Formats: sequence, C-alpha cells, structure tokens
Amino acid sequence: MLTELSIKNYALIEDIKINLQQGFTIITGETGAGKSIMLGALGLLLGKRADYSAIRNAKNKCIIEGVFDISNYSLKGFFEAEDLDFEEQTIIRREILASGKSRAFINDTPVTLPVLVKLGDFLIDIHGQHQTLSLGENQYQFQVLDTLAKNQESLQKYKKGLKEHKKTSAAINYSKRRSVSSLKRA
Repeated sequence: MLTELSIKNYALIEDIKINLQQGFTIITGETGAGKSIMLGALGLLLGKRADYSAIRNAKNKCIIEGVFDISNYSLKGFFEAEDLDFEEQTIIRREILASGKSRAFINDTPVTLPVLVKLGDFLIDIHGQHQTLSLGENQYQFQVLDTLAKNQESLQKYKKGLKEHKKTSAAINYSKRRSVSSLKRA
C-alpha cells in the first residue's frame, strides 16, 4: 500500500508530499487540477520511461519518492532474488536529470528500470477511465483474497506441499514406466 508520495521538480509541481491513509483513496478534481501530473509521477516511480521535458526546472533534478507498506504482500522472495534489502516500509526513489540521466533506488539500493517495473507490478495497478481492469483476472482475485485474509503462511505451506506432491507423483510415474518396460523386455 502506498502510504506517502513525494514529488519534487516535476511538471508544475515544485515540491509536494502526499500522505495516504489505509483504506480506499480516491483522487478527484476538475480538468486541469493536476491528477494526470500526479499519475505521471507515480508511473515514473514504478519504472515508466522518463520524459525529460517534464522536469520543472532543468537546473535541479526531479525526485519522486514513494513509501510503501508491503508487510502483507509476500515479497521477501522477490527481494531475495533481486539481492535487495527487504523492509516492510519500502522506499522507492526515482531521480531524473535534465541531461537525460535517470536513476532508480529501492531501499537506497540502485536498481535497473526492469527491476523497478517488476516490483511496481506487485504494488500498484493504475487504470485509466476506459481501460480493462485486472479485477476480472483469476490470479489477481486470488492475490487480493489471500492478502486480505492474511493467508501468506498457509499459502506457503500449501505451495510447498503441492511441490512435494508433484515431485513424488513424478517419481511414482517414472517408477511405473520403468517397471512396465522391464516387464515387457522380460
């Protein structure tokens, strides 16, 4: 869950910090109020390619930072696979320079944009007015249910048991095939 968003030197925004509370958050406003600018900044934070013309003042770098509470997201495996420090309050930062350079950080560790995109896919799902929602996808529905039910431990036990079951079934099938082929040769 995104708990804080900080945007500096981006488009019309000089410096803003938005604190978000737990629960459902809706951002509304009239046309031109800045909703798209905020979503653009959030997109950059999650790994979208930077448009350097959106930097407000070319003398200063654009910094977008988000604080995410990921305690219920089951992402330790992702952090281990990417050799990142796991923190329940994870900070993602993106720095963009007018020179065309861009840097990304997860918990102060430099990362590539593909890593940022992978993590971003777990954290936020942004949809425009006429886009298809992922709410209809089974995998997404299961992920939401498991997160809300706090089933991470049970889910891990189930996955481990299923893996063992498949491995044992494969070994049994292999043994059966060997036995049948041995009998046919005899």
